[in-house]
Amino acid sequence: MADTLVIVESPTKAKTIGKYLGSKYIVKASIGHVRDLPKSQMGVDVTRNFEPKYITIRGKGDVLKGLKDAAKKVKKVYLAADPDREGEAIAWHLAQYLGLDLNQPLRVVFNEITKDAIKEAFKHPRHINMDLVNAQQARRILDRLVGYNISPILWKKVRKGLSAGRVQSVAVKLIMDREREIQEFIPEEYWTIASTLISDGKEINAKFYGYGDEKVELHSEDDVAAVLKRMKNKPYVVQKVTKRERKRNPAPPFITSSLQQEAARKLNFRTSKTMRIAQELYEGIDVGNKEGAVGLITYMRTDSTRLSATAQNEAREYILEKYGPDYVLTEPRNQVKNENAQDAHEAIRPTGVMRTPDEIKEYLSRDQLRLYRLIWERFLASQMSSAVLDTMSVDIDAGGVTFRATGSKVKFPGFMKVYIEGSDDGAEEESFLPPIEEGQILEQKEIEPSQHFTQPPPRFSEARMLKTMEEMGIGRPSTYAPTLETIQKRGYVALEEKRFVPTELGEIVITLVEEFFPEILNVEFTAHMESGLDNIEAGTTNWVQVLDDFYQDFAKRVVVAEEEMKEVELKVEESDESCELCGRVMIYKLGRFGKFLACSGFPDCRNTKPIVKEIGVKCPHCETGEIIERKSKKSRIFYGCNQYPECDFVSWDKPIARPCPKCSSMLVEKKRKKQGVSIVCTKCDYQEEADS
Repeated sequence: MADTLVIVESPTKAKTIGKYLGSKYIVKASIGHVRDLPKSQMGVDVTRNFEPKYITIRGKGDVLKGLKDAAKKVKKVYLAADPDREGEAIAWHLAQYLGLDLNQPLRVVFNEITKDAIKEAFKHPRHINMDLVNAQQARRILDRLVGYNISPILWKKVRKGLSAGRVQSVAVKLIMDREREIQEFIPEEYWTIASTLISDGKEINAKFYGYGDEKVELHSEDDVAAVLKRMKNKPYVVQKVTKRERKRNPAPPFITSSLQQEAARKLNFRTSKTMRIAQELYEGIDVGNKEGAVGLITYMRTDSTRLSATAQNEAREYILEKYGPDYVLTEPRNQVKNENAQDAHEAIRPTGVMRTPDEIKEYLSRDQLRLYRLIWERFLASQMSSAVLDTMSVDIDAGGVTFRATGSKVKFPGFMKVYIEGSDDGAEEESFLPPIEEGQILEQKEIEPSQHFTQPPPRFSEARMLKTMEEMGIGRPSTYAPTLETIQKRGYVALEEKRFVPTELGEIVITLVEEFFPEILNVEFTAHMESGLDNIEAGTTNWVQVLDDFYQDFAKRVVVAEEEMKEVELKVEESDESCELCGRVMIYKLGRFGKFLACSGFPDCRNTKPIVKEIGVKCPHCETGEIIERKSKKSRIFYGCNQYPECDFVSWDKPIARPCPKCSSMLVEKKRKKQGVSIVCTKCDYQEEADS
């Protein structure tokens, strides 16, 4: 008969752990947090050392009653929430509610949900770590102080329903500043000269470098003309050939932020989707009769690239057996620790490298398999030998004008046999140069000058935003996903072509916050606050003191803002359309999924409709309707007939306003990651390159 109760957060985790612990244990789930600050009021007494007022979260009454009833029937209760601040706080709240003795070792933590890890963890229970609890408590109170003081002012001065968060506001400010950089950017002209040369029948692509050893920039067509005049009728003579052997090391195993970035690059996952699927892989997946439910990856909220010796040895054995001794590291590779890292947990890795993606793919959904494969390959590659590249650089002289050609080829693939890290900017394919000797004369096939203009900095993608927040110390790995989700829900930023752009509302709110609460938007200040929270967790700083240091000056600014902040009237952008229900003009509004049309007679008339964007193509099905651009519930663009539901034509690819020259069927733009955009026929094999 069971004499021990174990409480975790999720039912899936409870099921997986219960299988390992056996019949003497009852494993139940709290389903996340059970207590929090009230939504209807501040819930923090600033006059009594920031004492929080916690209440039971709505809907958790029955859950808590069930846990209390179960606790009465057993001799021992263990709290096994996730091994981070949030998990520690959940354990503390449960201990408070259930009346457990905090002087007893009630807390059980583990970094992976496997049989050995669970059994080992229950051999070494510990006390609830109040430093961790206080760090979480301080963050929650800090965000409450900011939000519940600034938000009411914004309600009065701008409009109801607005709010300002601590980390979220800095994120919006970064996006807004980037947009200003783009708008203020002045392009500068520059030119390049590419020359295609022939050596023993093979092409070499060389680019203008300068005069002799001096690198020269070309700023105008006159500069290009001077180069071409100087090298006219002059032979291309190979002046210098430099060959080197270069080593390339693999990327370290994933931490939370790098997993989110790479999943965005390679899998096109939103940050929230990445974390949801990672949670599923961590909590346990049934992989058949041999193992049953098992956690497939280690804890996915971590900022450390550290790996256990057991994991490294297991990877070494697998690499030796699968790829041979040349691919095995002679000694463990030391990963460089980020100065902001707390290093509380291992890196994200598979709990068993022998559990390959191909072996368990039948038990995983498509997205689970794709993310697991990414994690598995990244970990394995991080434990493999370096790649070795042969590189060649050739300087070619033509009448005192220097052209340079570079190339490389893989001499030994090493880790590249398994995995290569993605890039936000895209990487040019490397090519190898044919054998070339100094003094050799090359034949010119083609020379092509090209005009270019410098480009403004790109808007932030999710991956680039995550990287920037991490580098600046804004937030922590567990806060990145909810931060980006929140600023979109509030209508402060929107996603356009997978890039963040600030909205008018976002710019108004951030401008006001920047004027009256500059420290909230100061990146260094925000990063300093995160360090303060880390110090609380480390037990070196008092949490009340951290809050008091912030609040003394902040409270004075609140008083000034209430008195001096001027009311702002949001602009109303009218459309050319009239409401079909009441005849009033329709206006543009911004919602969670972007702009839409709403009746200006709100609240008397609540008519809304999406903005229709025609692409100038007749519907190939009904031949009377127009193809329009639409958005799915997940904000993915698709194309459909404006006569829907009478005509149900839809296409994920953009239709083209001309028929296939081969079979007269519909042509569409097909976007592929490697090949780029091409025009293809929906019926036959016709294909052509799209105009750049």
